[in-house]
Amino acid sequence: MNETPRTLGRRSLLGALATPLLAAAWPALAQGHWPAGKTITWVVPYPAGGSTDILGRAIAVRLGPALGATVIVDNKAGATGTIGSAFVARAPADGFTLLGTSIGPQAIVPHLMPRMPYDAVTAFAPVTLVGTIPHLLVTAASRPWNSVAELLAQAKAKPGQLSFASGGNGTILQMQGELLRLQAGVQMTHVPYKGDTPAVQDVLAGHADCMFAPVAAALPHVQGGKLKALAVTSAVRQKALPDVPTMGQAGFKDFVVEQWQAVYAPAGTPAAVVQRLHGEIVRILKDPEVLAMADKLGVTLVGSTPQQLADTQKADLATWGKVIQQAGIKAD
Repeated sequence: MNETPRTLGRRSLLGALATPLLAAAWPALAQGHWPAGKTITWVVPYPAGGSTDILGRAIAVRLGPALGATVIVDNKAGATGTIGSAFVARAPADGFTLLGTSIGPQAIVPHLMPRMPYDAVTAFAPVTLVGTIPHLLVTAASRPWNSVAELLAQAKAKPGQLSFASGGNGTILQMQGELLRLQAGVQMTHVPYKGDTPAVQDVLAGHADCMFAPVAAALPHVQGGKLKALAVTSAVRQKALPDVPTMGQAGFKDFVVEQWQAVYAPAGTPAAVVQRLHGEIVRILKDPEVLAMADKLGVTLVGSTPQQLADTQKADLATWGKVIQQAGIKAD
């Protein structure tokens, strides 16, 4: 059938009317039928038991009732967090698959893997930056140095002989060690482990000279006198360790480094759904039980806007890309 100008005009008018109606329907859907009675999958790209997993489960168990739905946590570990992240990147953008992840797969690993299974920026819709985790530069109590300056003086006197441990290649723990090495102009040997715990244990045993460790992992050993904390990577001193200087106070003013935890949805998820998820998660982060749990994990809860998470990710992509290039770091 031939279209007349009048018919085309009528259809254009109907299309123009339908667009705002459909747009208006999403907020109603986000508030009502979505995702009532259905199941949301919260993907954690790491094994169970880590801080990302514990924090994700604490949010998920409260998010379900808030949305009138069921939220299940699915651990899809492997490839430094990229397997689970890739799963979410490929999922339908309907608000039923979420990613509870950390800085590694979103801002570090993209510079290390020659063939990333997703674009860390364009494949996801940021929901919120959940929180940040500072780190301590620690060494065994038996080691002779008592400050960052003394440690680096030894590193300069014995190039390449001192070692720093990390929880694995491509982790934020390695990146901090590389950043210190670059900024101080010293040669230190990186010793990667399969996780933070074995790395801390080998520093305790004196098999590695130092490392940047999450505050929660190192604090009991520091308080027990088995580890010495030389500095903290946050902008301000930690309440639990008021005598430990920040890296800035130790002479490295551009060394504020914190691991972050965040939530993403697949790119293209309706804005109303993202906003609903953001609002509910931010409310959950104010729950006294969640605050207490985060304190034990050494997490400072944030609850940022989606745009603030996007800005943080892009800034860290640039920062760690530069460090990886300057240090000549290669993937396994």
